[in-house]
Amino acid sequence: MDLLLFQKILLSLIFAIVVVSKLRGKRFTNLPPGPFPYPIFGSWIEIGNNLDQLILSNYAKKFGNLFRVKMGQLNIIVISSKELAKEVFLTRGVEFGSRSRNIVYDIFTGEGQDMIFTEYGEHWRKMKRIATVPFFTKKSVQQYHGAWEAEAAAVVEDVKKNKEAATNGIVLRMRLQLMVYNNLYKSMFDKRFESEEDPLYVRVKDLNGQRSKLGLSLEYNFGDFVPILRPFIKGYLKICKEVTATRLNLFKDHFIDERKKLISTGGREINKCGIDYLFEAQEKGEINDAHVCYIVENMNIAAIGTTVWALEWAIAELINNPHIQNKLRAEIKSVLGPTAQVTEPDNQKLPYLQAVIKETLRFRTIVPLLLPHMNPENTKLGGYDIPARSRILVNAWHIFNDPANWKKPEEFRPERFLEEESNVEVNGNDVKYFPFGMGRRSCPGMLSSMAVLGITLGRLVQNFEMLPPPGQDKIDMTAVNVQFGMYLFKHSTVVLKPIIMS
Repeated sequence: MDLLLFQKILLSLIFAIVVVSKLRGKRFTNLPPGPFPYPIFGSWIEIGNNLDQLILSNYAKKFGNLFRVKMGQLNIIVISSKELAKEVFLTRGVEFGSRSRNIVYDIFTGEGQDMIFTEYGEHWRKMKRIATVPFFTKKSVQQYHGAWEAEAAAVVEDVKKNKEAATNGIVLRMRLQLMVYNNLYKSMFDKRFESEEDPLYVRVKDLNGQRSKLGLSLEYNFGDFVPILRPFIKGYLKICKEVTATRLNLFKDHFIDERKKLISTGGREINKCGIDYLFEAQEKGEINDAHVCYIVENMNIAAIGTTVWALEWAIAELINNPHIQNKLRAEIKSVLGPTAQVTEPDNQKLPYLQAVIKETLRFRTIVPLLLPHMNPENTKLGGYDIPARSRILVNAWHIFNDPANWKKPEEFRPERFLEEESNVEVNGNDVKYFPFGMGRRSCPGMLSSMAVLGITLGRLVQNFEMLPPPGQDKIDMTAVNVQFGMYLFKHSTVVLKPIIMS
């Protein structure tokens, strides 16, 4: 009897959802084309959880540069042309300037109390203004580039001391990850971790890793797309809440409160760092404790993972293309001389180094679909009706690899940025290339990211011949596509043979 009642309730619920969906659909007479949307589940039945750039690129060939994928109750609008990307990011940047959060990121961000995933409006403007001065300006690069150079130098010295590096090779990623953490924590808290074994570093890295794994996974998409399936991910969401609470408490207890205590005692001369600016804004009543924690949370994810991924891809490409590695090394030696180490001011004197970084960010698009945008109100785009609160995905990978935009895009060729694309910059000055996004919601960390990439790659290339491990001709470039990123499937072992600088 109970089972029969349950079946009746379930069928009634499904019928009601279908009727409501059809009634809602009548408001829109010209929706974009796309794969067939089945009742209740939409195109999820056909596509599944893995909505990545390759699948969407194939759909673009079938349905055009603007199409709709109905995933359960969610409208996903996919943009695959530079012209439409410009309209979404720039021309109508306010209209499409909000973020679309899924149920997991609602948990991670306190339903948009952060800076990255909040909707466009006063809160976002305030959070961005407060965070920009300490972290995202040319002045902040000038303030911290010496520390970044010191961290890169420490990487070089540690690798030279490790005899395995020059013979069997090491997983360089692990040491680079520590470097990136120290770059961030120096600017944020005026702190650094002493080694990969530092207990606090291990704890922070572990919790950030858990958060990243939970957020980047595609496994929970069905519960986000189809609300009636949400009970099946109840346990997953519970873990997300537990990890979030633990991380925020860790940031508060070991870093935020420790910094406040240090400032209050004034026992020694204190260098002003990023978190101090947030405290000043808090004292003025502009933000609260939660906002401070969420900015720290955002920085721990946005400033670390993507930088490490970019370094991994660039190093792998340099190893698999030794002529490019040699050409870059020759440029550095020619410009700086035989012994001077690459510094941040040198980056602009080294055009081929910049070209290698640009080509890495094009060819190995770190965030292939960027972060999702959202339109709070019903609107039109490309002549089609776009329902309110649609998730807008711009397939940057497709645009960066479109033969209509690029000469032989399937080739890793840094020279393109010195030849036919010499005027194209990473800031989106040409709308066919925007690795950090464009417009109001572009990545604010572009300046610091480019500086760190230049310093690190420059020093590795001038100090080491980087090679694949014994028995391999190349690094395995198999990629993993996740919710908001693309990274190397294997943490590659790299042989680093020291170069005598003279």
